[in-house]
Amino acid sequence: MPVTKEILDEIALSEEEYHRIADGLDREPNAVELGMFGALWSEHCGYKHSRPLLRLFPSTSKRVLLPPGQENAGAVDIGDGLAVVFKIESHNHPSAVEPFQGAATGVGGIVRDILAMGARPIALLNSLRFGPLEEPGNRHFLNGVVEGISWYGNCIGVPDVGGEVSFSSSYSQNPLVNALCVGLIEKERLVSASVGSEGNILLLAGAETGRDGIHGASGLASRTFEDEREMRPTVQVGNPFLEKLLIEACLEVAASGCLEGMQDLGAAGLTSSAIEAAARGKAGIDLDISRVHRRDSGMDTYEVMLSESQERMLLVINPSHKAQVESIFQKWGIPCVEIGTVNKSGVARIYETARPAAQLPIDLLTNPPRYRLQGVKPREQVEMQRYPLGSLPLPSESPNQVLLKLLESPNVCSKEDVYRQYDQQVQTNTVATPGGDAAILRIKGSNKGIALCTDGNGRYCYLDPYKGGAIAVAEACRNISCTGAEPIALTDCLNFGNPEYPETYYQMEWCIRGMAKACRVLGVPVVSGNVSLYNETQGHAIYPTPIVGALGLFEDVRRHVGLGFQGPGHTVILLGASMMRGKARDLAGSEYIERLHNVVAGRPNIDLELERQVQELCRRAIRDGIVASAHDCSDGGLAVALAESCIAGGVGFSGDLKVGGRWDAALFGEAQSRIVVSLRPEDLSELTKLTAELDVPFVSLGRTTSNPVLTLGGLIDLPVKELEHAWKRGLGTPTTAQ
Repeated sequence: MPVTKEILDEIALSEEEYHRIADGLDREPNAVELGMFGALWSEHCGYKHSRPLLRLFPSTSKRVLLPPGQENAGAVDIGDGLAVVFKIESHNHPSAVEPFQGAATGVGGIVRDILAMGARPIALLNSLRFGPLEEPGNRHFLNGVVEGISWYGNCIGVPDVGGEVSFSSSYSQNPLVNALCVGLIEKERLVSASVGSEGNILLLAGAETGRDGIHGASGLASRTFEDEREMRPTVQVGNPFLEKLLIEACLEVAASGCLEGMQDLGAAGLTSSAIEAAARGKAGIDLDISRVHRRDSGMDTYEVMLSESQERMLLVINPSHKAQVESIFQKWGIPCVEIGTVNKSGVARIYETARPAAQLPIDLLTNPPRYRLQGVKPREQVEMQRYPLGSLPLPSESPNQVLLKLLESPNVCSKEDVYRQYDQQVQTNTVATPGGDAAILRIKGSNKGIALCTDGNGRYCYLDPYKGGAIAVAEACRNISCTGAEPIALTDCLNFGNPEYPETYYQMEWCIRGMAKACRVLGVPVVSGNVSLYNETQGHAIYPTPIVGALGLFEDVRRHVGLGFQGPGHTVILLGASMMRGKARDLAGSEYIERLHNVVAGRPNIDLELERQVQELCRRAIRDGIVASAHDCSDGGLAVALAESCIAGGVGFSGDLKVGGRWDAALFGEAQSRIVVSLRPEDLSELTKLTAELDVPFVSLGRTTSNPVLTLGGLIDLPVKELEHAWKRGLGTPTTAQ
């Protein structure tokens, strides 16, 4: 088969990689074989530029049950014989082409990753990034993505309990849609994504195979966007009603004890599902794809092997269990057919009836080249770090006006217009719904609970990838700690531009290094994740945006708090600071300077040891019943944190704060490692003892009041109702179903 540059470009392989394939085979690959290599050697499946860097993450602890990358998701022991399975993945490129289906199938895909472990999906979260809503097209992306997430999640009966939404011009025409799913399982019943031993058979269960999604992994998710490329056929189409039945059928098969292994069909479809399962089992497989049930007529072998049609699972069983498994799927109305067998050859042999279509060594298929590049610090990063923040003039607006402007900023304002479209209570485990620092779920049959959140700040990582990566981990863990839960594991989705550019590679490497450092200091391992690269449109890359999903554990879920002040007369303390100094450096990367001065500049910083101490103090104070509320101080700074706690609690606050230096930096700077807590005055002595024991600085801010007004240091004096009105109108026209 003559191979042209156009063919290689279609499947995102370089000429050098093609020659490496031919040398490995000692022959030229045929069209089907080349398509399989294109899929499995794609950035999306093969992690060519990122895998060497991912080894920097700590990935072990006494709770971690599986090393990252070994299975479809991470598994963490939470005691009482139970494990939490969780993972976050991107569906950025499909959502940029078709927002509704791209986001919907992102939800379906991450749910099947959890299902493939034998776990029941119990919660969804998401992390979304869009361009400014006033720019053309971005509200279309927002509406379509939110509608797709809500449609799919609501139909399958898995609650969407948390997440985040942010906006920046760097995401215009290139939205980020990261979906996280959490599952629960008895740890002894975890299912492997392996073909197991010789003689096992492979069953394909679920939807019919169509032409949707072909080249999704190798084309859509492994290269940048250009206007002349029509990508719509590469976007999958979801059927959540079928997925709901598929979930129940697969869980029943798993409970029957018949399963040897299970794998979902996601990126690269049957190719990745079968080949990766064979690689895990160090085995070979024979597939007869003439048996694959198809939605479209006239599909050839290439299309069947690379289709990314949704709602499909590959099950591995002993032949003696075939009748029992088929009867379970028949009961649920799910098609299930035998398509292959397992052997010891180490080779994947693909047939269309008796006609050979491909014969490839599995080791070669699953070992793409690894690229360890030398990154170069972006010139604009150096320039922005040197930006003289102290030269920024104080705003002409009053502190009151600035606070209201920040509260109605899309990055700070209420996201109720988004999450009200999600079913948050189905399965009846939800303790704290969206809108707080983290979601909280109970574990039925015990006092245990879990806390979940997603976090990441692209501005910080753009200005300083190392510090920004560390802050992403710290803030995700801080959100968990503010509920009272102990952070026990992380999953991440690393969203970057084209890694072949030295500047982008530098950003990716140093973000990962910063994240890894924070993980080690805070004692939290990374157990799963995903990398999404080539997030560029017309030569413009997104901000480097690592998203961190954090899992926290409550031994007693009743010992939790929220961000809202709990009534008048409580003392309000800021943990992590000994005094309020208005330092210009604290404005680095802040929402304030972007919103008020239209600049993203400075050098964010974090003291990780202080971060560890502040979080430990917060958790202990909540566990001991000392603290009544806790809220992290992040986007918008201290004034925004106080306003949000007043709004959530429906009470006022009065503080006589002496501010040194710049008042804008003191009120709206985003210095890290700070938590606003409230407590009864009689508990202050106990909190003071804890701060001394853990060497955590703090400053008394004031007291909550029955008069619903926020007053602070003679600078801010606003009714809580006015704060709430500004906070709730930030997204403008509500996002509603189209």
